[in-house]
Amino acid sequence: MSTVPVDSAAASAGHAEHAHAGGFLRTYVFSLDHKIIGLQFLFSTLIWFIVGGLLALGVRWQLAYPWRPMPILGELVAQTEGGQIAPEVYTMLVTMHASVMIFFVIIPVLAGAFGNYLIPLMIGADDMAFPTLNMLSYWFMWPAFLAMGASFFVEGGASQGGWTAYPPFALTQGTGQALWLVGLTMVGISSMMGSVNYLTTIIQMRAPGMTMFRLPMTIWGMFITAVLQAFALPVLTAAGFMQMADLQLGTGFFIPDGWSANNAAAQSGGGQPLLWQHLFWFYSHPAVYIMILPAMGMVSDMLSCFARKPLFGYKPMVYSIAGIAGLGFVVWGHHMFVSGMNPALGMTFMVSTMMIALPSAIKTFNWLGTIWRGNLQFTTPMLFSLSFVSMFIIGGLSGIFMAATPVDIFIHDTYYIVAHFHYVLFAGTAMAVLGAIYFWFPKMFGRMMNDSWGKVHFFLSFVLMNCVFFPMHILGMQGFPRRLADPYHYGTFRHLLPLNQFMSWCAFLLVGVQIIFVINFFWSMFFGPRAGRNPWHANGLEWQAPSPPGHGNFDFQPMIYRGPYEYNSPEVDEDYYPQTQPPAEGAPAPPEAGH
Repeated sequence: MSTVPVDSAAASAGHAEHAHAGGFLRTYVFSLDHKIIGLQFLFSTLIWFIVGGLLALGVRWQLAYPWRPMPILGELVAQTEGGQIAPEVYTMLVTMHASVMIFFVIIPVLAGAFGNYLIPLMIGADDMAFPTLNMLSYWFMWPAFLAMGASFFVEGGASQGGWTAYPPFALTQGTGQALWLVGLTMVGISSMMGSVNYLTTIIQMRAPGMTMFRLPMTIWGMFITAVLQAFALPVLTAAGFMQMADLQLGTGFFIPDGWSANNAAAQSGGGQPLLWQHLFWFYSHPAVYIMILPAMGMVSDMLSCFARKPLFGYKPMVYSIAGIAGLGFVVWGHHMFVSGMNPALGMTFMVSTMMIALPSAIKTFNWLGTIWRGNLQFTTPMLFSLSFVSMFIIGGLSGIFMAATPVDIFIHDTYYIVAHFHYVLFAGTAMAVLGAIYFWFPKMFGRMMNDSWGKVHFFLSFVLMNCVFFPMHILGMQGFPRRLADPYHYGTFRHLLPLNQFMSWCAFLLVGVQIIFVINFFWSMFFGPRAGRNPWHANGLEWQAPSPPGHGNFDFQPMIYRGPYEYNSPEVDEDYYPQTQPPAEGAPAPPEAGH
């Protein structure tokens, strides 16, 4: 494979502004290297993933064995005699489970971990456009980690206002809610720093020949996600400051007339509680796509690699991601169908929501077209990718029902919503993230994860995950309410208790199975078989760099000649055709610049 070598001393001088000088702290703690920052995000989110899972087990225990003492975890969260979970503690568990998983796991692992690590490598850059800003994007997460972590130990406990923090109820909370708002704001600032960096890097720092339509789908997912963050985050940040002012200063942005809270400061009145919902969902519905568009891109890359076929319909895939993002800004009202909105406005939101099914269907069709008659290699990343596609279809189909206003009015506060949300974000995004870890682990650490144990981890996770979340559809269709600590109290749903117990035990096992992944991850980091530059025989530019990449990423000057999906090309004997491999004599040369 021909490359263009560069003088290593000159390359090192060119990277002096973010060289690894300053010892351990500068190299591994306050690092300016995008790869170290990406790994910092990855390890932090994996820790919070465990915390979020344990909080979920507290929720499942209460629904399976209401008011019975909970072993081990019950001693940590109990506020009633005998280790029982008090009603207010149950509400806290629901709130913090969702908050941790969304703001500390899914969003930062996609945009923070994989975005940081992969973007420069996949476009042929030596680092991010703004290395110092990149470092700050990680360290601004720490005030959020500390604030929400500390909220568990303040008087009254952590927030009980739900991850949506609807006023006026959220304004009855005390210090825990204030710390929740601080954490939310810090996560928003971190994400905004990252989005500015990603957009600038992708637009300005692509290698020669890397045109926009030679970018892999992972980068397109990150690019569109950064656009979403840049336009939506300021709205949520402003709303957070407004709720903090209501909570601490007694202003009246979201406090209605005639209402007084336990918090004496929050008694001004004259505000609109629904204003918070509009501001929150204007960000948080695009945030749903922030939590899945990068996963869609990574799955596209993995499917093409292990089907040994070009990605079917590359440009329609790009346009469909852009279409999903655009429509995502005009459908926030479907979260508010039960708020009493004007029927004409509700019809507008309903139709626009259903239209999102069109670009989503294009992506699904193209994934199926990619694997159709491919030379499938059922590696662990491929299994997780196929799981993502199948689970995303289930989650997407259930979303069609919720888009219809009459149906949503019935199922809005039931477990049907919980089922949909988890099929999209856990069965979808989380499975894609796990597959991506197995896929890019060799590039990150220079070693391979154990594929046999990876498949065991996949199959057990896949079966148990469906046993936990699919029955939620059945619960929801029978009206089983979400957020209630004891829905069986009046006997209406008593017949659903055995099903909840089955789901809870599957949830306990699902969390336990992740121990296989943790052991495989850390064992392989030190003792796994060494990986070469390109163990998967993939076409992406990142696989032409050393494993793991050194400072500056590449030991040659990348020159891009084609797109990232030229598998089984007739021009070469192998079944892969890397982007940096020059074409045969007589073929046109690539453009001089990456624009």
